Amino acid sequence: MTAATLERLPATTGPAGTEPVTSIDLEFSRALDVHAGLEEAVAGLIEGPAQEAGCGILVTRLHPGRYTVALDESVPFGETYEAIAA
Repeated sequence: MTAATLERLPATTGPAGTEPVTSIDLEFSRALDVHAGLEEAVAGLIEGPAQEAGCGILVTRLHPGRYTVALDESVPFGETYEAIAA
C-alpha cells in the first residue's frame, strides 16, 4: 500500500505533549488498498493506545472507501469489531 491512497497517514501518537491518537480516519481511492490500509491502522492502535486504554478496536465503514478505526470501550480488550454506519 502506498501512503498516497490514504487521506492521511495513520499515527499512534500525537505531537509532543498531546494525547495519543485514539481514532484514525481513512479514505481509499482504490478498493485494492482497503484491506492493507485497515490492517496498518489497526496494528498502529494495537501497538500503543489500545494497551494503555484497556479496550478493543472498532472499524467502521462510513461509506465506500471511507473508514474510521478507533479505540472503543464497548469492544473487549484484544478484540477488533467491524461495523457499518447507517
